[in-house]
Amino acid sequence: MRAPRWTPAELLAVMGSRELGDDTSVFAGVGVPLLAAVLAQQRHAPRLTLVIEGGIIGPRIAPGRLPISTNEMRAAHRATMLPSITDTFLFAQRGFLDCGFIGGAQIDRYGNLNTSVIGGEYRRPKVRLPGSGGANDIISLCKEVVVLTVHEKRRFVERVDFVTSPGYLEGGESRRKSGLLFGRLTRVVTTLGIFGFDPDGKRMRLEALHPEVTKDAVVAETGFEILMPERIETTEPPTAEELRCLRAIDPERRFLGPLA
Repeated sequence: MRAPRWTPAELLAVMGSRELGDDTSVFAGVGVPLLAAVLAQQRHAPRLTLVIEGGIIGPRIAPGRLPISTNEMRAAHRATMLPSITDTFLFAQRGFLDCGFIGGAQIDRYGNLNTSVIGGEYRRPKVRLPGSGGANDIISLCKEVVVLTVHEKRRFVERVDFVTSPGYLEGGESRRKSGLLFGRLTRVVTTLGIFGFDPDGKRMRLEALHPEVTKDAVVAETGFEILMPERIETTEPPTAEELRCLRAIDPERRFLGPLA
């Protein structure tokens, strides 16, 4: 049976969920990152522990009742703990959180993320974005970090206008030399493919293309030169069962977007 077509948000949620394993903890924001984590929990990682910034540990998100804020009590359904927000970040500082899920308005070749300002000076930008929230802490402290983002040239830029969340900074050992000794950016999951980072220079590298996506499409939508290995995998498309579960989690499609 051919799986029905999917929206960009559905593709991101499915591919993001596949990055998560059982018996791990994931620090996820609301929206697509939370959808991906809940999908993983329901499909292949039943012992996945969700951590939500507002101070919620181990919830079991009720289908159809996705929270729109990290401080909303719908996010605490059947939670194991309800500590303070500061305690949540202390868990990350102590090395208890395995994976972080974040996004950004801009990302560069070294995985630096911008969710602060675009264009102009910091105090007088062309666009002022929401800011860091907990994103800086997540990318600095979680053992591994996965970025979920739509792949567009305006997002994948030569140099971010502001480093809200530090990836590998200037590449090489610059992250470690800056004092960020713990945690690392491991994957960038986009609507075109899956990307990792060169172990030496820390430049972004294409690892897999989604079905029907070409290398030329990636080059056209990336504002910097991306590393292309000799062998590039192709991801398995979202299955009918993955899409069914995902759509049951968000039946009102507040985060999944309308189907064409």
